[in-house]
Amino acid sequence: MYFKIEYISKGKMQEIVISAKTVKDAISKFRKKNLGVLINIAEYKKPSLAEEIVKKLDLAKIDLEEYIAILDQLYVMLDAGLAIDMVIGNIKDSIKNKQLKKIFISIENDIKAGFSLTNAFEKFEKELGKLTISMIKLGEETGDLARAIKDLSVILHEILDNRKRLKKATRYPMFIVFAMMVAFTVVILFVIPPFKSMFAQLHTELPLPTRFLLWIEATIENYGMYVLLGAVFVFLIITYMYNKDENIRLKMDKFILKVYIVGPVIRLAMTGRFVYVLQRLIDSGIPILDAVDIALNIIDNLYIKKQFELIKNSIVTGGTIKQGFEESGMFENMTVQMIGAGEESGSLVLMLQKVSNYYLEKYRYIVDNIAVLIEPILIAAIAGFVLTLALGIFLPMWNLTEAIK
Repeated sequence: MYFKIEYISKGKMQEIVISAKTVKDAISKFRKKNLGVLINIAEYKKPSLAEEIVKKLDLAKIDLEEYIAILDQLYVMLDAGLAIDMVIGNIKDSIKNKQLKKIFISIENDIKAGFSLTNAFEKFEKELGKLTISMIKLGEETGDLARAIKDLSVILHEILDNRKRLKKATRYPMFIVFAMMVAFTVVILFVIPPFKSMFAQLHTELPLPTRFLLWIEATIENYGMYVLLGAVFVFLIITYMYNKDENIRLKMDKFILKVYIVGPVIRLAMTGRFVYVLQRLIDSGIPILDAVDIALNIIDNLYIKKQFELIKNSIVTGGTIKQGFEESGMFENMTVQMIGAGEESGSLVLMLQKVSNYYLEKYRYIVDNIAVLIEPILIAAIAGFVLTLALGIFLPMWNLTEAIK
């Protein structure tokens, strides 16, 4: 049997799963570990292998759109003067996402047990992000929790809008690529093979394009499953190395920034997100060093994150914010000068807002024009696809008369 024990350690709520025959044995084992003060113990059902795999692959993610809607509800109720335990209790019943529902049930239980909202949220930093924890903590420290939650909602909403815009822009090119793959597979498996048997009976040599298509058909028919398994294996190995080895991840993230269209989109998205969150955090009252530290945690690309860390290092060593932005090498000279002017005049938040809007407009422009930018590549791919099929199919037909003679 397994038992989950909740306990307090260093002022924070923690939990541990212990294997024991009875509750008494579980308590005894817990006390021998000297972890903290026991609060609650309950029988725990160990997750199945499938559930463990899902958890490790992070498939049970929270729904960001629903999470933002929850934050908006929290803001409205708190702004109306309702108690936080009553607010959480009312909201949790209407949550549809299973992961979010579990999180808010746990938060409600912790609040009823006397813990602060920050301590209750800190248990779910991995799921909700460091940004959420910092904004909740800011709200409790300043006594204006409603505004902190509203600011958090605004930040996450902007990030979600940018993601949706990117998905919408890439939908058409992805559809074209998928349609080409389906058409190519159908032709290879169902159109080309009849030519093979026909020409085999006539004892004539097939044209090179047709032989190429037949080679692909034979590979798919005889080794298709092995190719698929090999591709999946290589993908899993690369993913594992990417997640485990920081040097490999750094090199891959740096390389992807050089890829046509993909690189500029990622660079503008990460840069704009960093500046936007930094501006909102500083405007909310968070010290600039803490604001930079929090903003760094929402950057997915490791190379860009390493470059942005130079901003933090500049502040820690007594330098200016402008120097940090300049040393990072990720910002244009115009934006660096704007940051410097804002720092000197005391209007840093205003300048950060303008820089954020600048990068946001650039990001939206390139995303809205992805279809136009990628059109030459798609046209070339379609042309090559059609030419290969045309030569592979029609050349044998043109040679058919000679073969019959």
